[in-house]
Amino acid sequence: MNPSKENTERLPLVEQDQFKHVIGHFASGVSIITVRNNGVDFGITASAVSSVSVEPPMLLVCVNKSTGTCHAISAAESFTVNIMNESQKDLALRFARANTDKFKDVQFSYGELGNPVLENTLAHLECRVVEEVTGGTHSVFLAEVQNAQAASTNPLVYYRGKFGQFIEA
Repeated sequence: MNPSKENTERLPLVEQDQFKHVIGHFASGVSIITVRNNGVDFGITASAVSSVSVEPPMLLVCVNKSTGTCHAISAAESFTVNIMNESQKDLALRFARANTDKFKDVQFSYGELGNPVLENTLAHLECRVVEEVTGGTHSVFLAEVQNAQAASTNPLVYYRGKFGQFIEA
């Protein structure tokens, strides 16, 4: 028997610590989301990136609403997803820290949409925002992919709060 929607809305949600513990068991790739707005470069490390559709080519990224990167993406209506390779842990950590000069001594160029494209990454996707929705503390950006490139290296992986390497079975 299925519980009614009315009854399930009253059920308590999982505790935040339990949710963080369990969702940490979901291995994910590591990316740095970059954007340029009003002449300023922004970037943030993110693992909440997912393919949405192939026709049209779309993906989504989730970015904390309290960050400058989130506000810059909202204003610019575009961004680049830079997917880290297994040797880029330090770069991922740098972009995960708030209020730092994240682009200092980092090699990058500006892509077709004018956003930073980091050098020597596993891949990058240049995206145009088509919709922004709110999910709790984050903005979810649904975006069409205008340009995408990939290299032949291995990904940086995030699992249970740690970075690691992918090993084929």
